Amino acid sequence: MNLFSLSSHSTYDMLRHLADSWGLLVMALVFLVLCLWPFRPGARAINNEAATSIFKDENDGE
Repeated sequence: MNLFSLSSHSTYDMLRHLADSWGLLVMALVFLVLCLWPFRPGARAINNEAATSIFKDENDGE
């Protein structure tokens, strides 16, 4: 029996099981965090600056 072929097959099975079970949970958690990130309490000023930055030009204030 070859130790390396047994090891790589069981590693593949372990990683596939991990991706099937916990991978979806991790991806869903990352998705929720990224969707809710702009709505955090301290982000209002940054969001307003980003939203109005396209209306500014180099001649503002003159």
